[in-house]
Amino acid sequence: EVELVESGGGLVQAGGSLKLSCVVSRFPLGDTFDHYAIGWFRQAPGKGNEEVSSIITEDGSTYYADSVKGRFTISSDAAKNTVYLQMNGLKPEDTAVYYCAAAGPYRVVPRPPEERVYRRRGRGTQVTVAS
Repeated sequence: EVELVESGGGLVQAGGSLKLSCVVSRFPLGDTFDHYAIGWFRQAPGKGNEEVSSIITEDGSTYYADSVKGRFTISSDAAKNTVYLQMNGLKPEDTAVYYCAAAGPYRVVPRPPEERVYRRRGRGTQVTVAS
């Protein structure tokens, strides 16, 4: 199954920026980057998982949670099998462990985000926003 590895977390002041990367590898035979949707999730202490953003890698269609719209941008680079999350205007409430996850493989990735099933995830990277 696919493997996902995140990087780019750290400590930043409120209003600052970070860019997270998620490298996807170990595709099963016959599968490629384009057969997946990649999502970024976060989990803060004492809170549940939140899907922050996701992207259908084949066509670049994106989803954003209301809490990050206008501040975060998701993108992908098929040549590098990598999905990025550019986070601007960070707030203390964005503090969490961020991890990426893969939904698929699909012949056709479901467009509604709620219909995607995420089966693999990375270990996560800590993002801390100081006030």
